[in-house]
Amino acid sequence: MFSPEGPSFPALVRQALSSVEHGYDLLADTFDATPFRTPDRVLDAVAEALEPLGPFDSGLDVCCGTGAGLAVLRSACAGPTVGVDFSAGMLAEARRAHPGATLVRADALALPFAPVFDLAVSFGAFGHFEPAAQRGLFAQVHASLCPGGTFAFPLPAPPRVGSTPYWTLWGFDAAMRVRNVLWRPPFVMYYRTFRLADVRARLTDAGFGVDLLPVRSLGTREDGSPRCRLVVARKSGRAGAPQTP
Repeated sequence: MFSPEGPSFPALVRQALSSVEHGYDLLADTFDATPFRTPDRVLDAVAEALEPLGPFDSGLDVCCGTGAGLAVLRSACAGPTVGVDFSAGMLAEARRAHPGATLVRADALALPFAPVFDLAVSFGAFGHFEPAAQRGLFAQVHASLCPGGTFAFPLPAPPRVGSTPYWTLWGFDAAMRVRNVLWRPPFVMYYRTFRLADVRARLTDAGFGVDLLPVRSLGTREDGSPRCRLVVARKSGRAGAPQTP
Protein backbone atom coordinates (compact mmCIF):
# COMPACT_ATOMS: atom_id res chain seq x y z
CA MET A 1 0.00 0.00 0.00
CA PHE A 2 2.89 2.36 0.78
CA SER A 3 6.16 2.85 -1.07
CA PRO A 4 9.46 2.50 0.86
CA GLU A 5 9.58 6.31 0.98
CA GLY A 6 6.24 6.45 2.75
CA PRO A 7 5.52 6.75 6.50
CA SER A 8 6.34 3.96 8.90
CA PHE A 9 3.61 2.17 10.85
CA PRO A 10 4.55 3.97 14.11
CA ALA A 11 4.35 7.30 12.24
CA LEU A 12 0.84 6.45 11.03
CA VAL A 13 -0.18 5.54 14.58
CA ARG A 14 1.14 8.87 15.88
CA GLN A 15 -0.79 10.66 13.16
CA ALA A 16 -4.00 8.77 13.93
CA LEU A 17 -3.77 9.75 17.60
CA SER A 18 -3.17 13.43 16.82
CA SER A 19 -5.45 16.26 15.75
CA VAL A 20 -5.99 16.66 12.01
CA GLU A 21 -3.63 19.65 11.84
CA HIS A 22 -0.81 18.11 13.87
CA GLY A 23 -1.30 14.74 12.20
CA TYR A 24 -0.62 16.25 8.80
CA ASP A 25 2.35 18.18 10.16
CA LEU A 26 3.80 14.82 11.21
CA LEU A 27 3.01 13.16 7.86
CA ALA A 28 3.98 16.04 5.58
CA ASP A 29 7.43 14.95 4.44
CA THR A 30 6.22 11.48 3.42
CA PHE A 31 2.66 12.31 2.34
CA ASP A 32 3.33 12.24 -1.40
CA ALA A 33 4.51 8.63 -1.07
CA THR A 34 1.16 7.49 0.35
CA PRO A 35 -2.08 6.45 -1.41
CA PHE A 36 -3.77 9.48 0.18
CA ARG A 37 -2.21 11.86 -2.35
CA THR A 38 -4.50 12.44 -5.33
CA PRO A 39 -3.09 10.37 -8.23
CA ASP A 40 -1.58 12.22 -11.17
CA ARG A 41 -4.03 10.57 -13.58
CA VAL A 42 -6.92 12.17 -11.66
CA LEU A 43 -5.20 15.56 -11.60
CA ASP A 44 -4.48 15.35 -15.33
CA ALA A 45 -8.07 14.30 -16.08
CA VAL A 46 -9.47 17.23 -14.08
CA ALA A 47 -7.14 19.66 -15.84
CA GLU A 48 -8.37 18.33 -19.19
CA ALA A 49 -12.02 18.60 -18.12
CA LEU A 50 -11.53 22.20 -16.93
CA GLU A 51 -9.99 23.39 -20.19
CA PRO A 52 -13.25 24.01 -22.09
CA LEU A 53 -14.82 25.73 -19.06
CA GLY A 54 -12.35 28.63 -19.01
CA PRO A 55 -10.68 30.94 -19.55
CA PHE A 56 -9.80 31.51 -15.89
CA ASP A 57 -7.52 34.15 -14.44
CA SER A 58 -6.69 33.64 -10.74
CA GLY A 59 -7.04 30.28 -9.00
CA LEU A 60 -7.36 28.95 -5.43
CA ASP A 61 -6.54 25.43 -4.24
CA VAL A 62 -8.59 24.85 -1.07
CA CYS A 63 -6.87 22.54 1.44
CA CYS A 64 -3.91 22.32 -0.90
CA GLY A 65 -1.77 20.01 1.23
CA THR A 66 1.59 19.42 -0.42
CA GLY A 67 0.36 21.24 -3.52
CA ALA A 68 -0.55 18.50 -6.00
CA GLY A 69 -3.59 20.49 -7.18
CA LEU A 70 -1.54 23.61 -7.86
CA ALA A 71 -0.37 22.04 -11.12
CA VAL A 72 -4.03 21.88 -12.20
CA LEU A 73 -4.44 25.58 -11.45
CA ARG A 74 -1.29 26.45 -13.38
CA SER A 75 -2.65 24.69 -16.45
CA ALA A 76 -6.13 26.23 -16.12
CA CYS A 77 -5.34 29.78 -14.98
CA ALA A 78 -3.53 32.59 -16.75
CA GLY A 79 -3.08 34.61 -13.56
CA PRO A 80 -1.76 33.99 -10.03
CA THR A 81 -2.43 30.77 -8.15
CA VAL A 82 -2.88 30.47 -4.40
CA GLY A 83 -2.91 27.44 -2.11
CA VAL A 84 -4.45 27.49 1.35
CA ASP A 85 -4.07 24.89 4.10
CA PHE A 86 -3.96 24.88 7.89
CA SER A 87 -0.99 22.50 8.22
CA ALA A 88 2.33 24.33 8.35
CA GLY A 89 4.16 21.09 7.55
CA MET A 90 2.12 20.45 4.39
CA LEU A 91 2.59 24.05 3.27
CA ALA A 92 6.35 23.74 3.74
CA GLU A 93 6.36 20.77 1.36
CA ALA A 94 4.13 22.66 -1.10
CA ARG A 95 6.51 25.61 -0.99
CA ARG A 96 9.44 23.38 -1.91
CA ALA A 97 7.54 21.78 -4.78
CA HIS A 98 5.86 24.94 -6.11
CA PRO A 99 8.10 27.93 -5.37
CA GLY A 100 6.10 30.21 -7.69
CA ALA A 101 2.76 29.75 -5.93
CA THR A 102 1.41 31.93 -3.14
CA LEU A 103 0.73 29.76 -0.07
CA VAL A 104 -1.44 30.87 2.84
CA ARG A 105 -1.89 29.18 6.19
CA ALA A 106 -5.55 29.42 7.18
CA ASP A 107 -8.57 27.40 8.22
CA ALA A 108 -10.76 26.56 5.24
CA LEU A 109 -13.78 27.40 7.41
CA ALA A 110 -12.49 30.97 7.78
CA LEU A 111 -10.83 31.82 4.47
CA PRO A 112 -9.09 35.22 4.57
CA PHE A 113 -9.79 36.23 0.98
CA ALA A 114 -11.84 38.87 -0.76
CA PRO A 115 -14.02 37.66 -3.69
CA VAL A 116 -11.20 37.74 -6.25
CA PHE A 117 -10.73 34.20 -7.58
CA ASP A 118 -12.08 32.95 -10.91
CA LEU A 119 -11.53 29.28 -10.13
CA ALA A 120 -11.31 27.26 -6.92
CA VAL A 121 -10.44 23.57 -6.79
CA SER A 122 -10.01 21.01 -4.04
CA PHE A 123 -8.71 17.45 -4.04
CA GLY A 124 -9.16 14.78 -1.41
CA ALA A 125 -9.95 17.04 1.52
CA PHE A 126 -13.72 16.80 1.97
CA GLY A 127 -13.58 13.80 4.31
CA HIS A 128 -12.10 16.13 6.92
CA PHE A 129 -15.38 18.03 7.15
CA GLU A 130 -18.45 16.66 8.87
CA PRO A 131 -21.68 17.28 6.93
CA ALA A 132 -22.57 20.39 8.95
CA ALA A 133 -19.09 21.83 8.36
CA GLN A 134 -19.36 21.20 4.62
CA ARG A 135 -22.00 23.92 4.45
CA GLY A 136 -19.60 26.39 6.04
CA LEU A 137 -16.78 25.30 3.74
CA PHE A 138 -18.87 25.85 0.62
CA ALA A 139 -20.01 29.24 1.90
CA GLN A 140 -16.39 30.27 2.44
CA VAL A 141 -15.40 29.21 -1.08
CA HIS A 142 -18.40 31.04 -2.51
CA ALA A 143 -17.34 34.22 -0.67
CA SER A 144 -13.81 33.92 -2.09
CA LEU A 145 -14.92 33.69 -5.73
CA CYS A 146 -15.59 36.66 -7.93
CA PRO A 147 -19.02 36.91 -9.62
CA GLY A 148 -19.27 34.09 -12.13
CA GLY A 149 -16.41 32.21 -10.47
CA THR A 150 -16.24 28.42 -10.56
CA PHE A 151 -15.64 25.87 -7.81
CA ALA A 152 -14.69 22.51 -9.33
CA PHE A 153 -13.66 19.18 -7.85
CA PRO A 154 -13.72 15.50 -8.84
CA LEU A 155 -16.23 13.20 -7.17
CA PRO A 156 -15.63 9.48 -7.76
CA ALA A 157 -18.61 7.15 -8.04
CA PRO A 158 -19.26 5.26 -4.80
CA PRO A 159 -18.20 1.61 -4.67
CA ARG A 160 -20.84 -1.00 -5.37
CA VAL A 161 -22.75 -1.98 -2.22
CA GLY A 162 -21.31 -5.20 -0.83
CA SER A 163 -18.03 -4.96 -2.73
CA THR A 164 -14.65 -5.13 -1.02
CA PRO A 165 -14.05 -1.34 -1.41
CA TYR A 166 -17.52 -0.68 0.04
CA TRP A 167 -16.79 -2.68 3.19
CA THR A 168 -13.28 -1.25 3.43
CA LEU A 169 -14.60 2.33 3.52
CA TRP A 170 -17.44 1.37 5.84
CA GLY A 171 -14.96 -0.28 8.22
CA PHE A 172 -12.58 2.70 8.11
CA ASP A 173 -15.35 5.15 8.93
CA ALA A 174 -16.63 2.94 11.74
CA ALA A 175 -13.14 2.68 13.23
CA MET A 176 -12.72 6.46 13.08
CA ARG A 177 -16.06 6.97 14.83
CA VAL A 178 -14.97 4.67 17.65
CA ARG A 179 -11.55 6.34 17.84
CA ASN A 180 -13.15 9.78 18.14
CA VAL A 181 -15.43 8.63 20.94
CA LEU A 182 -12.52 7.18 22.92
CA TRP A 183 -9.70 9.60 22.17
CA ARG A 184 -9.14 13.35 22.11
CA PRO A 185 -8.39 15.40 20.14
CA PRO A 186 -10.62 14.06 17.36
CA PHE A 187 -9.24 13.18 13.94
CA VAL A 188 -12.00 13.88 11.43
CA MET A 189 -11.59 11.77 8.31
CA TYR A 190 -14.58 9.94 6.87
CA TYR A 191 -15.12 8.53 3.39
CA ARG A 192 -18.89 8.06 3.44
CA THR A 193 -20.05 11.56 4.40
CA PHE A 194 -19.73 13.15 0.95
CA ARG A 195 -22.61 11.76 -1.08
CA LEU A 196 -23.50 13.36 -4.38
CA ALA A 197 -27.11 14.32 -3.61
CA ASP A 198 -26.14 15.89 -0.29
CA VAL A 199 -23.16 17.70 -1.80
CA ARG A 200 -25.30 19.16 -4.56
CA ALA A 201 -27.90 20.37 -2.06
CA ARG A 202 -25.25 21.99 0.17
CA LEU A 203 -23.62 23.75 -2.76
CA THR A 204 -27.01 25.06 -3.85
CA ASP A 205 -27.69 26.29 -0.32
CA ALA A 206 -24.36 28.16 -0.44
CA GLY A 207 -25.51 30.04 -3.56
CA PHE A 208 -23.99 27.95 -6.35
CA GLY A 209 -25.53 26.67 -9.52
CA VAL A 210 -24.32 23.10 -9.96
CA ASP A 211 -23.50 21.00 -13.02
CA LEU A 212 -22.02 17.51 -13.20
CA LEU A 213 -19.66 16.62 -16.02
CA PRO A 214 -18.37 13.10 -16.67
CA VAL A 215 -14.59 12.84 -16.48
CA ARG A 216 -14.42 10.67 -19.57
CA SER A 217 -10.73 9.88 -19.47
CA LEU A 218 -11.21 8.01 -16.16
CA GLY A 219 -13.58 5.55 -17.81
CA THR A 220 -16.98 4.11 -17.02
CA ARG A 221 -18.39 1.45 -14.73
CA GLU A 222 -20.07 -1.76 -15.88
CA ASP A 223 -23.45 -0.02 -16.07
CA GLY A 224 -22.04 2.71 -18.33
CA SER A 225 -22.02 5.45 -15.68
CA PRO A 226 -18.82 7.48 -15.25
CA ARG A 227 -16.26 6.36 -12.70
CA CYS A 228 -15.77 9.99 -11.78
CA ARG A 229 -17.70 13.23 -12.27
CA LEU A 230 -16.44 16.78 -12.15
CA VAL A 231 -18.68 18.85 -9.89
CA VAL A 232 -18.82 22.35 -11.42
CA ALA A 233 -20.36 24.89 -9.05
CA ARG A 234 -20.79 28.36 -10.53
CA LYS A 235 -21.30 31.54 -8.55
CA SER A 236 -23.89 33.76 -10.22
CA GLY A 237 -22.96 37.03 -11.82
CA ARG A 238 -21.61 36.30 -15.27
CA ALA A 239 -23.29 35.04 -18.42
CA GLY A 240 -22.54 31.55 -19.58
CA ALA A 241 -22.60 28.09 -18.08
CA PRO A 242 -20.34 25.07 -18.40
CA GLN A 243 -21.08 22.86 -21.36
CA THR A 244 -20.65 19.12 -21.36
CA PRO A 245 -17.60 18.29 -23.49
